[in-house]
This record gives sequence, C-alpha cells and structure tokens, in this order.
Amino acid sequence: MATTRMVITGLLEKRSLTALELSRLAGVKEKEVYQHLSHIEKSAKAKGNRLKINPYACLSCGFRFKDRKRYHPPSRCPVCKEERISNAVFEIV
Repeated sequence: MATTRMVITGLLEKRSLTALELSRLAGVKEKEVYQHLSHIEKSAKAKGNRLKINPYACLSCGFRFKDRKRYHPPSRCPVCKEERISNAVFEIV
C-alpha cells in the first residue's frame, strides 16, 4: 500500500501539476499537499532528482515569486497589492 507522499511523488514524476490537482488526484486536502512537498523535495534530491517549481505569479502586474522558499501560495502581490495570484506548478525532474 502506497503512502500519500509516494502517491504524490509518483504523480509529479509523470507530469507537472498544481497543488490543487495533486490534492484531487491523491485524495487529500490541498493544505496537506503543501506539507508533503518539503519532504518530497528532500527525497527527490537524495535520488539525484529535483523538485522543479514554476513559481506563483501575479495576474495583474506579472510579478513572479521566483525566490519564494515556502510552498504555500502568497496572499497578495508585494508590488501591486492585488490578491489575484496564479498557482505554482510542481514537477520532479
């Protein structure tokens, strides 16, 4: 029987997915997916792979959160203060 992290890792090895898509496919809450991503990143690194993140971006001004260390989505853009933020996309490469 596969653990939640094993399921998420398997999905990310096949294709790029957002946290919302991962939560639906793995059958867990989206908030739980964010908690697993830090552990999945460490496991991928140990296997010689890496967790690639296409970062969050502001839909109003285009600001990209490329240096963000946390996996949770930002609440608003630091430049224009808008709350319309696109989802990050995760993939193991």
